[in-house]
Amino acid sequence: MTKRKPDSSSIFKKFFESEKSSGLTLIAFTILSLILANSSVQHSYIEFWETPIAGLKIEHWVNDGFMAVFFLLVGLELKHEFTAGELSSVKKATLPIFSAVGGMLVPAGIFVILNWGKSTVSGFGIPMATDIAFALGALSLLGNKVPLSIKVFLTALAVIDDLGAIVVIGVFYTKTIFWLNFGIAIGIFIGLVILNKLKVRSLWIYLPLGIAMWYFMLHSGIHATISGVLLAFTIPSFSNSHSKSPANRLQQALHYPVPFIILPLFALVNTAVPISPDWNTALFEPVSLGIISGLVIGKPIGIFLFTWLSIRFKFAEKPKGTTWNQLFGVGILGGIGFTMSIFVTILAFTDPEIVTNSKFAILVSSLIAGMIGYTWLRISFRDRKKNNRPLVRQN
Repeated sequence: MTKRKPDSSSIFKKFFESEKSSGLTLIAFTILSLILANSSVQHSYIEFWETPIAGLKIEHWVNDGFMAVFFLLVGLELKHEFTAGELSSVKKATLPIFSAVGGMLVPAGIFVILNWGKSTVSGFGIPMATDIAFALGALSLLGNKVPLSIKVFLTALAVIDDLGAIVVIGVFYTKTIFWLNFGIAIGIFIGLVILNKLKVRSLWIYLPLGIAMWYFMLHSGIHATISGVLLAFTIPSFSNSHSKSPANRLQQALHYPVPFIILPLFALVNTAVPISPDWNTALFEPVSLGIISGLVIGKPIGIFLFTWLSIRFKFAEKPKGTTWNQLFGVGILGGIGFTMSIFVTILAFTDPEIVTNSKFAILVSSLIAGMIGYTWLRISFRDRKKNNRPLVRQN
């Protein structure tokens, strides 16, 4: 008896529920980290993450090592979406691609304007990111009021946003390249591509070579997490078979460790932000204003403007059953940066004070975007329901 292949909507619903739980978990660990970083154990808590293990501090193992596994999962999800998912055809991919581009360019432009002529202009990539787990977590709080088309649009938008962030990290946040190590890493990548073409399917070959590629990438000057994405694109996948591909098996194996172990660890390490008495003054520094304005204002404007233009000029189609109000609400939720924004902050700045202020601005921005986005969508869904209510003929 042939196994029935799951339809794309059931796969997506499972993914959505997982991201919802991941978002709630991240919120819990972020709150815990902020409490510890501002308590009597502040110094010992922060110093713990600076403990060296095998030549790297714990925070570096998390940010350079464990986050490479996160990027491996991101790469696998990108690969799935582009081969068999919501971005597998030009028709499906056009709208979220346009929307994501707008959601990256406008916030980056606002940040650059507010930081022009200052060293902090290097942080332009910070407000370009959308945290998929937090954004979908906020959307999930609206329950079954949310049409599937909205969930799919936000997910596809955030996935492309992740791809954009990866490109920005690789191109703009690489300072010095050690060409020998970089060449070895690329050589391993080419070898993995050849293995894929030769139809080698054993993960026990790909994963050790992936670890070797990570090691040389770590010592090349290119951020080591890029190796996770490169590895993902070499692992074989096939969508026309009832058996699970190596990419599918690995994606499922990472589906819980990444959102429930690695990302909470990342939150603990990178949200250990001591809130100073003059925190309100810090929020008015150019870097903080650039982040807050970029995420809270630039994101919804950029996403909505490019969405409207692509539909207006018939490059893409409006998602079924959606209103312009709802699409603007999705743009507001796109301002929840968090994971990727914090990650870019670590790469963009070396001054501890600027890093701390930037992280705090990201937390404030994400909270504001989440609250406004949730409220906006809740009202728009309620108004839509009222407008669609059938009229009762009075006798």
